[in-house]
Amino acid sequence: MKTLVIVDVNPIDKTVITEYSQLAAKTLEAYGGQFIAKGPIESLHGDAPYAMKAVIEFPDKQSARDWYSSDAYQAIIPLRNTGMDSQFHLV
Repeated sequence: MKTLVIVDVNPIDKTVITEYSQLAAKTLEAYGGQFIAKGPIESLHGDAPYAMKAVIEFPDKQSARDWYSSDAYQAIIPLRNTGMDSQFHLV
């Protein structure tokens, strides 16, 4: 079953986010992942504590977990944490 990783984002440094996003996209390929949406959100109901979201689709949950724990992705987490405050959710 297809699985989504939903990323909530509050930008800290947009230049760093751009660099991180380019690197992150490359780490997805080996796990069949792809961005299907990303950008500012529009809240239709309720509070929106994060300004942006990214939605990444994977073929299954194991592929998503393997991507997140991969050496390639783990290596760019310090860059991510410099550029944004974020939460990652597996659905």
